[in-house]
Amino acid sequence: MTRERIVDARLYLLSRQVLDVDGEPIRAVDDLELTGPDGAPARAGAEVRVGAILVGPVLFVRLFGGAVPVSRQPRIAWQDVGHIGTAIQLTVPSDRLDADWVEHWLRDHVIGRIPGGRHDPEATR
Repeated sequence: MTRERIVDARLYLLSRQVLDVDGEPIRAVDDLELTGPDGAPARAGAEVRVGAILVGPVLFVRLFGGAVPVSRQPRIAWQDVGHIGTAIQLTVPSDRLDADWVEHWLRDHVIGRIPGGRHDPEATR
């Protein structure tokens, strides 16, 4: 069964918090990947559908320039979206997604190199 719904992307999708199936926050929606009805890339003037929501490091790119490689753009397939409300609820757990690779990279390559950055401060009390 195909479910279709017309939504105003600016109002209902962009900048909304994304929650996994357990209600755990993942990230906010930064952008959308639009496709045509047949799944091909969207063309100007044609009917479009949301193929995926992008939750990548758009802010870093806007601040520092460059582009995120297509292979590293965290995307969540539209078929994994279960409910659109004040937040976007997914039907999959967060560990099935690669949406937090930026945080892991920063933890391992930046924060981890700061003295004391590799341990939990609460554990030392």
